[in-house]
Amino acid sequence: MDKIKLIEELTTAFGPSGFEEDLVEIIKNNLKDFDLESDSMNNVYAKYKNSGDKKFTVQLDAHTDEVGFMVQSILDNGSLAIVPLGGWVLTNVPAHLVGIRNKDGQIIEGITGSTPPHFMSQEERNRPLDIEKMFIDIGASSYEEVIEDFKIEPGAPVAPLVDFRYDKDHDLIRGKAFDNRLGCSCIIETMKRLKDADLNVNLVGAFAAQEEVGMRGAKITSQKAKPDLAIVFEGSPADDLYFSKNQAQGALGRGVQIRHFDKSYIGNPKYLKLAKDLADENEIKYQSAIRRAGSTNAGAIHLSNEGVPVLVLGIPSRYVHSHYNFARLSDFEATVDLAVKVLQNLNDENIRKILKK
Repeated sequence: MDKIKLIEELTTAFGPSGFEEDLVEIIKNNLKDFDLESDSMNNVYAKYKNSGDKKFTVQLDAHTDEVGFMVQSILDNGSLAIVPLGGWVLTNVPAHLVGIRNKDGQIIEGITGSTPPHFMSQEERNRPLDIEKMFIDIGASSYEEVIEDFKIEPGAPVAPLVDFRYDKDHDLIRGKAFDNRLGCSCIIETMKRLKDADLNVNLVGAFAAQEEVGMRGAKITSQKAKPDLAIVFEGSPADDLYFSKNQAQGALGRGVQIRHFDKSYIGNPKYLKLAKDLADENEIKYQSAIRRAGSTNAGAIHLSNEGVPVLVLGIPSRYVHSHYNFARLSDFEATVDLAVKVLQNLNDENIRKILKK
């Protein structure tokens, strides 16, 4: 499948935390030539068929879930009260199109409610938003209509509904859930490009569920894969609209983001040096990031087993954890290029140096 079509299919898929079933099927359909497993948590594992038993294992990670909501209750007037799945800035929630999966598996369109100014006092306009006062309107007028006609019940998952666009002339992709469906696309592209390569490591693609609610899936995948090293792919928050050119560390068009630090992990210096040296040698554009906030599945993976050095590679994406995202296709390609070079150049000697064995 063409990488643009792959990115479109993954990013437009419905899959808030805990409801990643559609992603499981899409991933399996795109990796039919691989040995595939999935578990009860919706994690997916991909390996090469008939791969040799090498001394060291590298886990490729990306999380499949997106930020969304769950229906908490149905009000008498037919609107839906919600709780968040993942981290939302509440001002980004109102007046957007969302999809609610009903008990028959159908996606019902709704709009996150926004009170018109005509019905608000000045005090109400200035009051901070409260998720407990937010609701979704599906056009119903009663509790009974929601239950009987729309077949939506408490516990139904909710996700943004956004179309996908690719602007070839400007190297731009626009859609939803780039955090972290772009990372999922990176695993698929990387494993396909290395399918016929003679690697010195066992390679496991691990697509993890429920990252947005506490890195839950990665705690399981790292136990199963038992990696010696890992590469985490992430749709990282772009910061080029908020900082100067020299201060920004997640700018669109400046290549793959190599993360040194965030709230959940500190990068291994030798692993980071290997990646940067290979990027320089192969003229792959990259930018280093030291994040004051945020985290990735590296936080869970690097604490698994006896400790796992992790390389976090990010595709800068504007407005993550909202409905609409922008990214550059060239940054996505640079991320895959660097991952491929790192995996091709891992051998027993440099792995032992990274592991200090």
